[in-house]
Amino acid sequence: MSSTNTLFMEFACQFAQEIKAKAILIYDEVAEDLIKANETMGCYETVVITKKSDEMPEKIRSSMKIISIPGVKVTRLSQIKIAVTKGIAAGFFQKGDKLVCLTGIPKFGYCDSLFVIDVGKEFEILTSDESQNIIAGIHPEVFEATLNIALELAAQGREGRPVGTIFVVGDHERVMELSRQMIFNPFMGYDEEERNILDENLRETIKEFSALDGAFIVKENGVLVTAGRHLSAALEGKDFPHGLGSRHIAAAGITSVTDAIAVVVSESTGTVRLFKKGKIFVNIEKASE
Repeated sequence: MSSTNTLFMEFACQFAQEIKAKAILIYDEVAEDLIKANETMGCYETVVITKKSDEMPEKIRSSMKIISIPGVKVTRLSQIKIAVTKGIAAGFFQKGDKLVCLTGIPKFGYCDSLFVIDVGKEFEILTSDESQNIIAGIHPEVFEATLNIALELAAQGREGRPVGTIFVVGDHERVMELSRQMIFNPFMGYDEEERNILDENLRETIKEFSALDGAFIVKENGVLVTAGRHLSAALEGKDFPHGLGSRHIAAAGITSVTDAIAVVVSESTGTVRLFKKGKIFVNIEKASE
């Protein structure tokens, strides 16, 4: 289907030029031929979305930006939202940028869909100047690791059961002041290097603790402060979406009075929502089975 992909890419380049897009995003599992023929993609700044960044050839790494997404099943639009969210965190994209995104069904191996994302409109929190940098003070790799774990929990649950949890990242001293411990802190007594969310060996432990009531509190450098924390801050806003439960209200509340980001996994739907300044930054929906 290389001819189909070539036509898609040619149209995407023309369209990107017409709307003055910042970049073209392309999902590697449906555009392997285009990525291998690197010169075909030279018409416009191209960002490759991949689940296998470690396997990406050096030729591609040196010529294009790479955004890694976790190997979980989400909708096509959510797949793009994950990539754009990570791109914003990495400083690739910002308010006002338009992005042309190419994707499709991996098993077919060719592009069949084109999306246009207006970063300032799709990610509504960016309409607020104070939230221009959504991860201010938080290490980008910590944000990425937290989002990856949340997406894996949403997609896979724990031992066959859905789970819901909250990760509150950044401004941990203020967050701790506005919360209380519900259980013994499972991370107490360990050195900081032994309880960092960037440690791959901790991933399964974190997933086990996700079954606990309460939130994980994470420092901006990735150190896990505690789990099982009750968030006490209440949200006063009247425009909070209806139908969302206590976890989302708690996440909105704590981010409205701190500079933290909250990542919430919905137990009932598997949707992952990011909160900043008391507002939902983005919804990432789990794909239907």
